[in-house]
Amino acid sequence: MARHLSTKPRVTSRLVLRPFRRRDVGPLEDAVRTSLADLQPWLPWANGYDKGVAQRFVRESLAAWNDGRAYDFAIRFPEDPDYHVGNASAWFVSPQNRIGEVGYWIRSGHTDQGIGTEATARILQIGFEELDMHKIVLRIATGNLGSERIAAKLGFLKEGLLREEVKIGSTWLDHTIWSLLENEWWEERDRLRAEGTIA
Repeated sequence: MARHLSTKPRVTSRLVLRPFRRRDVGPLEDAVRTSLADLQPWLPWANGYDKGVAQRFVRESLAAWNDGRAYDFAIRFPEDPDYHVGNASAWFVSPQNRIGEVGYWIRSGHTDQGIGTEATARILQIGFEELDMHKIVLRIATGNLGSERIAAKLGFLKEGLLREEVKIGSTWLDHTIWSLLENEWWEERDRLRAEGTIA
């Protein structure tokens, strides 16, 4: 069942998260191009990236939001709203069981600054509080230590290993799978609010 989600921007102490717009193709492409060395080892879509890929992503993102299939957010700084900092997304993998998944990437030069944690915490808030998810999962390629740190900081539990889950070029990558339940979220939310990560 498709779920309507407001397109209003969501904010954190440092960031604005908002749905993509057609004019975001250029800033998105620029952010990905400057980040390819960091993205290509982990994400299949980063290999062979060009403006056409950015255009298709934005077009599909708008359609998916309208259909209630997925909710992609552009991450921006309020003082520089045309500068693309990264993406954060939420979608249902099992609507019947209220299970969702999140994904994110942060532009090179802005990693290790807590931006991924802050943006993903806001996406979790949307998932649990606006989309009424019961469980949110996160898949992380083995060796992607930055993403694992974000998962741990947000209270995710590492559930296990998915063998040869994604193919990057000619190499199959294992993924770890992490999860957070809605009752765990309420405890994490209080902690994240106390830390100032979310409002």
